[in-house]
Amino acid sequence: MTPAARVAAAIGVLDDCLSGTPVEKALLRWSRGSRFAGSKDRAAVRDHVFDGWRRRRSAAHDGGRDTGRGILIGLLRQQGVDLDTLFTGQGHAPAPLDPDEKAGRGDTPTAATRVDLPDWLWDRFQADLGPEAETAALALRDRAPVFLRVNPRRGSGAAALRALAEDGIEAVAHPLVEGALRVVRGARAVSRGRAYAEGLVELQDAASQAAMARLPLRDGQSLLDFCAGGGGKALALAARARLDVTAHDISAARMRDIPPRADRAGVRISVAPHLDDQRADLVLLDAPCSGSGTWRRDPDGKWRLTPDRLAELARLQAELIDRAARHVAPGGSLAYATCSVLAEENAAQVAAFLARAPGWALRDKMQWLPGADGDGFFLARFDRSG
Repeated sequence: MTPAARVAAAIGVLDDCLSGTPVEKALLRWSRGSRFAGSKDRAAVRDHVFDGWRRRRSAAHDGGRDTGRGILIGLLRQQGVDLDTLFTGQGHAPAPLDPDEKAGRGDTPTAATRVDLPDWLWDRFQADLGPEAETAALALRDRAPVFLRVNPRRGSGAAALRALAEDGIEAVAHPLVEGALRVVRGARAVSRGRAYAEGLVELQDAASQAAMARLPLRDGQSLLDFCAGGGGKALALAARARLDVTAHDISAARMRDIPPRADRAGVRISVAPHLDDQRADLVLLDAPCSGSGTWRRDPDGKWRLTPDRLAELARLQAELIDRAARHVAPGGSLAYATCSVLAEENAAQVAAFLARAPGWALRDKMQWLPGADGDGFFLARFDRSG
């Protein structure tokens, strides 16, 4: 495919997204119907689509229309691309720009449009994050860095960097998080490389790594990962100390990769689809949330979230905190985590739990905002009296 044909394909995928199709499903639908497209073509179309979808509002404004074509015109204009070299109408290229598209819009975008958030969410960002709201919102418009976690059970950071380099992957140490690496070249090859296959590294965002590193651990401690999902955080904790780790999730299917991941990492994690009245020294609740700290990875999230859905998530989080707290042993700790930057899911949940749960004390809290050093992430650790 030519560069222009890739743009035309991305326009079609974005139109599918605008009709209500989730971005990953829209890309899969295009890919299945475009067997002629090679791996580089699929990667290029995917990049166009995700870049455009992250910047849906500002790109549509700069492109003059809230359509796939308008979004791509605006996105490429933001990137400084010469549009006349791509919009030629020749072969599989999109049609040439009309006079209105060439002129662009002359009005000033609203603040919410400029930072690519729905109006109501921009209001929440300002209320919750204050002077940091704009920086956080703008960070969500760009592609997320790829971070790896070095697994000390399998080797050192130096050994991981050497193994990655052998596979043509260049990485550098994170300036703030010990054991975290940022991939600067060859990110798409990580899962095929020796470092990953041998358990030297795991894909994990640096903010998540930083949060897990804040939790105090000791050998012999019992850990319950209450909403484990794929078990990434349980793996990070199990790599730091000799723990008795149990992973639990309401969906057993979400945990199916935990055993092979644990084997690769050289740690032991028991999978428990059902829990009785067992208790643990440390219970980790990585709660379902808006994902507002990770929207650059999942831009569908910010366009699909509604105030009603956010309120529903907050109710679920409160219920899960209470349920998880019942599994904490006397003298133990509860760690509540989200990948959100919204106070309703973070600080408000902390205050509400402390108000209704005597015998608990807040011992640590961390709010990491999205940026070059990681995604948005929140952690609060509560200690239970003995």
